[in-house]
Amino acid sequence: MGKKNARSLTCIASLACIFISLSRSASAAAFDYGDALSKSILFYEAQRSGRLPDHQRVTWRSHSGLEDGKASGVDLSGGYYDAGDNVKFGLPMAFTITMLSWSVVEYRDQIAKSGELGNTLDAIKWGTDYFLKSHTEPNVLWGQVGEGQSDHACWQRPEDMTTSRQAYRLDPSRPGSDLAGETAAAMAAASMAFRGSQASYSNLLLTHAKQLFNFADTYRGKYDSSIPVAQKFYSSRSGYADELLWAAIWLYRATGEQKYLDYVAKNAAVLGGTGWSITEFSWDIKYAGVQVLASKVLLDGKAGTYKSVLEQYQSKAEYFLCACLQQNSGAQVQRTPGGLMFIRQWNNMQYVTSASFLLTVYSDYLTSTGNTLRCNGRARRKTKSSLFSFLFQVLSDRFSLSLQVDYILGDNPRATSYLVGFGFNYPRQVHHRAASIVSIKQNPSFVGCKEGYSTWYTRRQRDPNLLVGALVGGPDVSDNFADERNNWEQTEPTTYNNGPLVGLLARLHNGGSTRKNDQNLVSPSPLPSPSSRKQPGTHSSSLEFPGDGISIDQNVTMSWDYRGQRFYRYGVTVSNRSKQTLEKLVLKIHKLSGSLWGLTKLSASDHAYTFPSWIRSLPPRSSFTFVYVQPAPLAEISVQSFARAS
Repeated sequence: MGKKNARSLTCIASLACIFISLSRSASAAAFDYGDALSKSILFYEAQRSGRLPDHQRVTWRSHSGLEDGKASGVDLSGGYYDAGDNVKFGLPMAFTITMLSWSVVEYRDQIAKSGELGNTLDAIKWGTDYFLKSHTEPNVLWGQVGEGQSDHACWQRPEDMTTSRQAYRLDPSRPGSDLAGETAAAMAAASMAFRGSQASYSNLLLTHAKQLFNFADTYRGKYDSSIPVAQKFYSSRSGYADELLWAAIWLYRATGEQKYLDYVAKNAAVLGGTGWSITEFSWDIKYAGVQVLASKVLLDGKAGTYKSVLEQYQSKAEYFLCACLQQNSGAQVQRTPGGLMFIRQWNNMQYVTSASFLLTVYSDYLTSTGNTLRCNGRARRKTKSSLFSFLFQVLSDRFSLSLQVDYILGDNPRATSYLVGFGFNYPRQVHHRAASIVSIKQNPSFVGCKEGYSTWYTRRQRDPNLLVGALVGGPDVSDNFADERNNWEQTEPTTYNNGPLVGLLARLHNGGSTRKNDQNLVSPSPLPSPSSRKQPGTHSSSLEFPGDGISIDQNVTMSWDYRGQRFYRYGVTVSNRSKQTLEKLVLKIHKLSGSLWGLTKLSASDHAYTFPSWIRSLPPRSSFTFVYVQPAPLAEISVQSFARAS
């Protein structure tokens, strides 16, 4: 997890980029959600710490952190590195396992149909096995191994670590109700995931979950006060009240024991469950998740004497959901021009996947009970199709939440997949130590702390190891993205980005598309009809320069509404139809009012552009493509000059 200053971003799309999406329609998804699901689960094997199993599929990784905890007299090998660094932070790791487990709890059948249930349970167990080791006594939890300051001063493979591996613990004199509560929630949720296949393991997890909840509730305090080295990296801004409610509601769901529902209801006000109106759900802030789970109890008719308080929870849950749908009269979740939900600059994708997951499960809860979402006190109208389709279909401005997943996979203004290894155009310089340094199996020579920075961190080539399935931080508020290793805000992946994504992809792959045709719903506008193509001044054009052997074709590849204005993504293909190699091409582009990707600007003062940085010439009968986005009609593009290879 990087903490460097944000830098200006240069938006350049790679050549392989655009070919997969230029022909895609804005009205129908064309992604293999099953393939994306498999890759998103595989990512966890690249994040493993400890002794790797014989069936490890990410073969460029090897054993690491085998001595973790031994200096403190405890075995803390195993677990996950949270992101692109080599620290094992307890809070985000526990949230990751909670969300992975929730994905299985809700969409077990869909994951199984995809052939990924075994791999998903393995990913969960790699985390819960570590938690079992970390919970050495009822009131003791080891919460972190390594520390961020020294780790971030080095760029090393996990297999070569020379940084501190000090272990940090929570106990009655050093409480951490947020971390203990989240770990209790993770183990309770995981117990449900394993219940059908590993009953004894499920029961063991539940025993530890109950003990951890008691520890968290009895000895209250923020974990980052007891483990201050975590403050600069995973500070508990929301405190521990949300995690206490989160653990209790998961324990109620896992056990059905009334005392846990009593806790959630009787502490609703004092712990903020019915007081906070939230527009974020993350490793730090769990209130929206608590509110959705409490709403399920109400919807299932199990509220009993707590009907009124659970209705308050539901009101807050729907506040969050309606904010995501931009249907609130108050706070709304911001969107980029391309339609992506946007919370903050660093690792925004974590908020996209977590919010989309809550919307998915809540819509399924409503559908199964015949209820309707209410925004601003008014019920949203139901449709002939499922409410899942309703919630995710376009509402007031042709914006579909199913597009959140499709945006991630490449249906975005930049035509970039932010899931590494999926599609053709995805990040190649991921901010990740293990991926960016040659595998120890390929070159066992030791990589030192500073050597890693000078040799590997600063190189401007693609990673030697492909971090398949990693969901990186993603674009900024204007849909811009720079695939650069030192751009940690955008190119660093995290385990908790993927946790909710697993459930979303399983639901989409085997639970039905979210883009169902329904006459009562507003659908995205279709692309211009073929008859309108090749008509300059509309949304397509085809220019031939016969004497030069060059052609330039423009077409709309996507369109959407944003704040009352229509935006278009134009794909432009430049072809060399001659028998000689084209060099030193200069294009003039006028009437460009938006952003452009895939060309190099020659001067800030004129309208001249040349090949992108990855192309020096264009061989005969070949072409390249660039993209621009703007609300206006298409730009005017002409050839200013070029040369032919002799």
